[in-house]
Amino acid sequence: MRFPPTFLDEIRQRVSIVDVVGRKVRLIKKGREHSGLCPFHNEKTPSFTVVEEKGFYHCFGCGAHGDAIRFLTDAEGLPFPEAVERLAGEAGLQMPQMTPEDIKREEKRASLYDVMEAAAVWFEGQLKGMAGEAARDYIKGRALTPETVAKFRLGFAPDQRTALKQALLSRNITEDQMVEAGLLIKPDSGETYDRFRGRIIFPIADRAGRIIAFGGRAMDKEAKAKYLNSPETPLFHKGHNLYNFHLARKAAFDKGQLIVAEGYMDVIALSQAGFEQAVAPLGTALTEDQLRILWKVVPEPFLCFDGDQAGVRAAGRALDRALPMIQPGQSLQFVIMPEGQDPDDLVRQQGAAAFQNLLNSAKPLAQLLWDTLSEGVLVDTPERKAGFEKSVFLKLSDIEDEQVKTFYQQDYRRRLNELLRPQWQKQNGQAGAGPYKGGSTRTGSYGRGGRKSKFGPASRLIPAEGNLSSTRLGQSVSAESVTIRLDELLILTILHHPQLLVTHLDDFQGVKMADSDLDSLRNEIVALAIELDSLDSDTIRQHLLEKGYESLYIRLTQSDSHRPDWFAWPDANLQDAETGWLQVLNRQRRIHQLMRQLKEVELDVSQNLTEEGFERLKALKEELENAAGNESEIDGYGLASGRVMTT
Repeated sequence: MRFPPTFLDEIRQRVSIVDVVGRKVRLIKKGREHSGLCPFHNEKTPSFTVVEEKGFYHCFGCGAHGDAIRFLTDAEGLPFPEAVERLAGEAGLQMPQMTPEDIKREEKRASLYDVMEAAAVWFEGQLKGMAGEAARDYIKGRALTPETVAKFRLGFAPDQRTALKQALLSRNITEDQMVEAGLLIKPDSGETYDRFRGRIIFPIADRAGRIIAFGGRAMDKEAKAKYLNSPETPLFHKGHNLYNFHLARKAAFDKGQLIVAEGYMDVIALSQAGFEQAVAPLGTALTEDQLRILWKVVPEPFLCFDGDQAGVRAAGRALDRALPMIQPGQSLQFVIMPEGQDPDDLVRQQGAAAFQNLLNSAKPLAQLLWDTLSEGVLVDTPERKAGFEKSVFLKLSDIEDEQVKTFYQQDYRRRLNELLRPQWQKQNGQAGAGPYKGGSTRTGSYGRGGRKSKFGPASRLIPAEGNLSSTRLGQSVSAESVTIRLDELLILTILHHPQLLVTHLDDFQGVKMADSDLDSLRNEIVALAIELDSLDSDTIRQHLLEKGYESLYIRLTQSDSHRPDWFAWPDANLQDAETGWLQVLNRQRRIHQLMRQLKEVELDVSQNLTEEGFERLKALKEELENAAGNESEIDGYGLASGRVMTT
């Protein structure tokens, strides 16, 4: 069966090759690439590499090479049509039915790339000629260098009705082709005429760098539309592409950062200022497809919005669209520009450092959502408090990933406590904790409806007696000792539940351990997991004993200090073990982050004594105390392991 090249390209763009290969090969992320043992030949040292950025795999040992479709045909033996059908289903695409007319249409579509390239070259020439003098003056006034103009292939469309049309006709390009490419407007009656007239031209490329559309900025201040884009064509679907993505993708991978601005000039100005990882949507709000494209490159893209009301509304729309789609490790950062400025204005007037400062202070999606929900809300009566609480949890119900939703619910319960119970917290000397029982929060050792567990607090991830949850910084233990105990728990859980490494090997490998002995033991486990297809507790134990870790292994597995942490032990259900392990991982990461921030602020305060600095230092210390001393609670946690709630 023959498939349109555009259909196959769409599959390759939508489907993550890391996900496809990762179902058969245990992959470890190393920088921008993933590596593992080659499935096509026997090897003990990984020589098989998957590059998400370019959509291919390659084995340096046997030379195997291909894309996601090729992997299914070679590694799983699927016929080509069946491989295409499977991946199309994953990408949410309907299988095409190729008729002779479809084949002709695809051939015609391929020729449209030549039409668009010819138009781009002509627009570039017009900018350099006599007709483009005013456009060149405008570009010079925007402080764009000749190198930048050439890099982005800026052009000019003269204010003439058929100038482009006549130029392309002389190159044996037909009117029908120009109409289909969106270059000409075809009225119901009368002759066709140029779509772009009297405008600076911004060529729009696909991910392969081929010109597929144009944007045009009017030179006439009285023009009805300041910006005009190509219409939807066989080549161009504005909701599936991003301006400058073909140039920004490599820079984004190199820097681990992707910036989404609102317009062409913002992207160009940012790129010239050193932020080459900038892209923009194409005249519309960000679509689901565009968000998926961004997340395939970096886990948390920065979205920049103008500091006016329109920009704030645009940020809200992006937030609403992204909220159902966020995943573990996959979110957004929001940059709100100063009032009346956009990125182009800022970098021209204040330089790149000013924009970098805005990136450094970007708001995570969780914070922007809370600010949006709580702004201007009155909570001065019981009814209003209840109404606000209901609206918060209703909004969180939009999150489709259950694990992420659970953590959002926990975080927002804390925020609600701080907002709705400030007087109680002040009297009791606590921050972020209180009698609030919104959603399914439990307090003490009681479950829902006051049912007491015969096991004590079954829903606690780390019980209060004799371990981490009862500690406070400056009282029982330091933050460093808390992280060491968390590190021990992470390893202990893996020792008893090595099945977790099937899906969490990258997380386990990336843990920053405070103790060098624990770090060394963890690395041995990771190396063993990469080498073996399957792993059990006995194999790990034998391997560690042979490698000289006997005393450390005994200390972890026979000490009573972690006995209350029931999820880490062999009799815990795997689902509960995973829930507990992920919660400990999240808590450990948060403490490390806060400790790093605290050191930075302490250094800043020592050099610049300000009241604001001291307040920030105090707030960070309190937040670190809460992170080290408070455990989270999750509905249904422990039930799978037989930790039954009794009345």
